[in-house]
Amino acid sequence: MAYKTISVKDYSSIRNEATAAEAITPGQMVELTSAGKVQKQSTAGGFAEKAFALEDELQGKEIGDAYASASIVQYGIFNSGDEVYAWLMDGETVVIGDKLTPDGAGQLQKLTADSSGVVVEEHPVAIALEALDLSNSAVAAGRILVRII
Repeated sequence: MAYKTISVKDYSSIRNEATAAEAITPGQMVELTSAGKVQKQSTAGGFAEKAFALEDELQGKEIGDAYASASIVQYGIFNSGDEVYAWLMDGETVVIGDKLTPDGAGQLQKLTADSSGVVVEEHPVAIALEALDLSNSAVAAGRILVRII
């Protein structure tokens, strides 16, 4: 199902805005820079604030309308139980219930384990609420409904 908003279920209503350090698409995970700007979350598998760029609804924009560098980005900080329509990294295949971590480029990736079952990434931020197969995708990424953990 395609959603028309990034914040599908939001129990906390934490909203912020900051200048974009780069082009950002609604649904991408974001982080603050030392200059107080926002950029795509940049640490793959690492600890991350659960912050996602929102659509610029105050300007009549939709989830497909990206923010340009140096524009003001609206973003939400989400808590456990909130549901977000986020980006999943190209090449990933997830099923309902898979844990997801940041990919280091503003998207999410499946939590992985090595051949012995030891988890490689240590900081999941969300659980997939729908299945999505991007293994044969010709696009860079796809949107997926997730629940923040």
